[in-house]
Amino acid sequence: MTDTTTDLAIRYGAAWAAHDPDAIVALHTDDTVFHMHGGGDPAEGRSAVREAIVAIFEQSPDLRFDRKTVYFGEGHIVSEYEMCGTADGTPFACDGVDVFALSDGRIARKDTYLDWGTLHAQIGRDPTAQTQSA
Repeated sequence: MTDTTTDLAIRYGAAWAAHDPDAIVALHTDDTVFHMHGGGDPAEGRSAVREAIVAIFEQSPDLRFDRKTVYFGEGHIVSEYEMCGTADGTPFACDGVDVFALSDGRIARKDTYLDWGTLHAQIGRDPTAQTQSA
């Protein structure tokens, strides 16, 4: 782990907390990939990743991530959290894990794994139904 990796993780978390898609994608490489496993095809490239993030915030305007544990390694970060918010006025909370591959101080790939069963049970529908083409 380097100070640069720690700084990247802090800035990335702050950008998500601020719901700022531009600040988020600024921390990604140009050819980045964002794959929300179980939630559709991966978004490839900054523009597609930005669109996917905007769609996520549109579906849950109060989305937040309560960090549990972050693991730093050479060229990667793994983050465990509880994701909370509302979708169509219905509150939800589920566990999640993000696996980040890093390249030159930026995020080259983000793989997100959510507890879809819990999420579906809480909101009564597939929360990614509108973003599967993202």
